Amino acid sequence: MTKAIQIKKVGDPSVMEWSDVPFKKDGPKKGEVRIKNTAIGVNFIDTYHRSGVYPVALPCVLGLEGVGIIEKVGDVGGQFNVGDRVGYASAPLGAYSETRDYPSDKIFKIPDFIKSEEAAAILLKGMTVEYLFNRVYKLKKGEFFLFHAAAGGVGLVACQWARAVGARMIGTVGNKEKGLLAKEYGCEYVINYNEEDVVSRVMDITEGSGVPVVYDGVGKNTFEITLACLDDFGLFVSFGQSSGMIGAVNLHSVFAPKNLFYTRPSLLVYNKTQKDIERSSGLLFGMIKDKKIKIYINKKYDLKNAREAHIDLQARKTVGSLILIP
Repeated sequence: MTKAIQIKKVGDPSVMEWSDVPFKKDGPKKGEVRIKNTAIGVNFIDTYHRSGVYPVALPCVLGLEGVGIIEKVGDVGGQFNVGDRVGYASAPLGAYSETRDYPSDKIFKIPDFIKSEEAAAILLKGMTVEYLFNRVYKLKKGEFFLFHAAAGGVGLVACQWARAVGARMIGTVGNKEKGLLAKEYGCEYVINYNEEDVVSRVMDITEGSGVPVVYDGVGKNTFEITLACLDDFGLFVSFGQSSGMIGAVNLHSVFAPKNLFYTRPSLLVYNKTQKDIERSSGLLFGMIKDKKIKIYINKKYDLKNAREAHIDLQARKTVGSLILIP
């Protein structure tokens, strides 16, 4: 048995239970390792799994991201050994646990220069920014772009990555404090959407042309804003929906006038193979080693109090990253 945060039905944070969860009796099977988690990342996608926005098989242990020490090894071809410190940031779910079995082709070793809590705070968010900025749309030096929720966990990594490559980030935030933080981390222009008209400010900054790409993890509340801020032939990158799902869309009337492109990417597909995972994590670790990216941990919670982390996250009380400690 291990202790874990499990849901037996979908709903608000009250469905999260601190439970005993059984292991496989015969230990990790072929291709798996048993990991004793030392730090666990909290991500907005976890709330989608909990609430049913993204359907999961029930009962379900939540969580996609964690760092820990290998306790047992199945038949993995000698690639990993007991005692290795490893991380993961993809399905299958189950990170909100003290110990878990996990596929060996989706883990990677954590470099010595990164602490376990720091790694758990940035793996999923950092690799998200990597694929968004390198593979969904290759950001160019000197190029304007818009990024919604610039002071969030993904947003603060995006601020730093953009500064490192010389791209000119315009970020939206909800208050002055978040704006100051985003600026500190490298966002060149900050727009407080509660005090300013986002579209007008973007057009002022870009001298009326708009931007070639918008990274939108907010969804329903920013959909029309994103469309209005894009230049002709612009790319709408919809990688999340913290404010709710986008409603029904008339593709012709919405995208045809400016010949826009739309994509709904996910880390789970972009990092589907072991080669993709190793490349993505390697690029992230390189940015951290070169001190181009620093890790901001906003708050730590005991694993058994994960419900509190979800409440805070969805109330937009947080900036940066949240982690759980088993």
